[in-house]
Amino acid sequence: MYRTTAAHVRRMPAIGAAVALAAGMLVTLAPAAHAASGATLPFTSVEAESASTTGTRIGPDHTQGSLASEASGRQAVRLAAGQRVEFTVPRAANAVNVAYSVPEGRSGSLNVYVNGTRLARTLPVTAKYSYVDTGWITGSRTHHFYDNARMLLGRDVQAGDRIAFEAAGTQVTVDVADFEQVAAAAAQPAGSVSVVSKGADPGGSGDSTQAFRDAIAAARGGVVWIPPGDYRLTSSLNGVQNVTLRGAGSWHSVVHTSRFIDQTGSSGGVHIKDFAVVGEVTERVDSSPDNFVNGSLGPDSSVSGMWLQHLKVGLWLTGNNDNLVVENNRVLDTTADGLNLNGSAKGVRVRNNFLRNQGDDALAMWSLNSPDTGSSFENNTISQPNLANGIAIYGGTDLTVRGNLISDTNALGSGIAISNQEFLDPFSPLAGTITVDGNTLVRTGALNPNWNHPMGALRVDSYDSAIDATVNITDTTITDSPYSAFEFVSGGGQGRQVRGVNVTGATVRNTGTVVVQAETPGAASFRDVTATQVGSAGVYNCPYPASSGAFTLTDGGGNSGWAGTWADCSTWPQPGQGNPAPDPNRNLAKGRPATATGSQDVYTPGKAVDGDPGTYWESADNAFPQALTVDLGSSSAVRRVVLKLPPSAAWGARTQTVTVLGSTDGSAYSTVVGAQGYRFDPATGNTATVSLPSGTNLRYLRLSVSANTGWPAGQFSEVEAYLAN
Repeated sequence: MYRTTAAHVRRMPAIGAAVALAAGMLVTLAPAAHAASGATLPFTSVEAESASTTGTRIGPDHTQGSLASEASGRQAVRLAAGQRVEFTVPRAANAVNVAYSVPEGRSGSLNVYVNGTRLARTLPVTAKYSYVDTGWITGSRTHHFYDNARMLLGRDVQAGDRIAFEAAGTQVTVDVADFEQVAAAAAQPAGSVSVVSKGADPGGSGDSTQAFRDAIAAARGGVVWIPPGDYRLTSSLNGVQNVTLRGAGSWHSVVHTSRFIDQTGSSGGVHIKDFAVVGEVTERVDSSPDNFVNGSLGPDSSVSGMWLQHLKVGLWLTGNNDNLVVENNRVLDTTADGLNLNGSAKGVRVRNNFLRNQGDDALAMWSLNSPDTGSSFENNTISQPNLANGIAIYGGTDLTVRGNLISDTNALGSGIAISNQEFLDPFSPLAGTITVDGNTLVRTGALNPNWNHPMGALRVDSYDSAIDATVNITDTTITDSPYSAFEFVSGGGQGRQVRGVNVTGATVRNTGTVVVQAETPGAASFRDVTATQVGSAGVYNCPYPASSGAFTLTDGGGNSGWAGTWADCSTWPQPGQGNPAPDPNRNLAKGRPATATGSQDVYTPGKAVDGDPGTYWESADNAFPQALTVDLGSSSAVRRVVLKLPPSAAWGARTQTVTVLGSTDGSAYSTVVGAQGYRFDPATGNTATVSLPSGTNLRYLRLSVSANTGWPAGQFSEVEAYLAN
């Protein structure tokens, strides 16, 4: 998200549709009875690593800061000067866009060959818009390595023809090529007011700002026409209302400005369509409105058919934008968000857009000042956001994320984040029903350097407040996540609850670590979730802090392929390592959620499982029996329980009468060891050991204390559980 404050650091221990790559071409495959995810696009993309080359293929790599990690598919082709990569054209085309990277500070060109014949024109490449630093965002590194450059070929090519790109003047890393049949320039609509008639310079030499303003004033209630050409604006437009701004097509009419519309309000009825706005933003300055639209277009407005590039943010929307429709646009190479509904959005529809290489969330709703309500992100294709999420919902009421295709997220982000992270106040948390339906996530999720552990492909995050909305996640496809598929977390590290989550009809393929990564208390239900090629275990269930409570997974039936639970909460599963056999001498209770029937002051249940024998749990006084319960995370064949009190001689010897009970589901408990007196003596370490009978299998370990000769309450500094006798 386009932040005005530094990102928070989480203080934790360092511990749908399917997508296939067929011949290097991204193909969307729809599951039965469900529409394919992503936008319907006018171009076809082909990955450079699938093309023939005299260069060097790099990747795959997910390491933050590496060139391959930001590439589509996490792979690309590096060309030294004179080397080339040759694509087989997948469709009839007369234009191409190339995503590329050159070394910092360098510029050069790509020579272009069609079926072996070199074109007179070259494709310029530059590092000018790349290598962005955002030191105020904790965990960020230099990023935004790639850029996009386009050209009309001046001829038609057919499927099966060959187009080659040869590096000239510098090393060039080629990521992907988009092949497109661009329509001829549209004709001027009857009755429209041309900006050229008001003095605009289509050659790009003169300043056309005043001509655009005069045309807008003259065409109020009608159409402003932007003929083919390149137009330079030196300041932003405002007072735009009740008017259509239309170009001859986004490859033909190009406006060069980093600030197109900047206004706090409008009566609405603004329709912007069919031209390009290309900026000169080379760094991210959050105090500067270097955006295509900054503020409000007013109610019942629309943005369609636009090409937006080299801006800070595509659309940063505040105020009244009720019923706005944003559709069929391309947003490329922004240093921050692609689009952000920054509070107050009502009935906004953002659909069928293509976004690539955003420096923050590609699409975001942030409910600052008042909630975004009844708005949706639908059928968008998002590729390579390199510092945050593909789609992020920060608060809001009755919102929808449906049918999107998101791929290749990098540091600090998931494919989709549903979050109560505030950033600023006043903030409106998630409320009503949040619908997340029919989305496809490919190679999404990342290692968060602030947390020192992964973020899942789809994350539900009670960062600053508990999630009490209904969150319905349906028909999701998650493929090749480098880490986990679904993550439930309280990113602020406070253990706030995540509740009301229902996951139905998900397909998970080749996830690096686990299907479910649960790190905060709460609950979610899962139905018809199938997984194959799971890297480590089905579930990581280790809420943080350990004393915050448990996360309950309810099996709604139809789940398969992810039954196992990661055994050791003191370590993080690594991609593809499998679930190691449990260590019989590892303390299963350490760091696990603990609850009690009562406690005194700071002597809370978590103190009995924190690994520190100097801290302790103490129950309510004079209220026997009192019980402490530890959730071990999964059913285990526990054979030995060790009970401790602080070893200090200040603790006099005492006997506590303890009954050991166990449960596999947290509801029905049975007695494992009947009530017995256990002697605690500082002379022998203030420790008592309880041997459990053969055949004991439990997840929830409960110790019921009915007497204590040293104090009228139950007391334990550590409760330890082991598989070994």
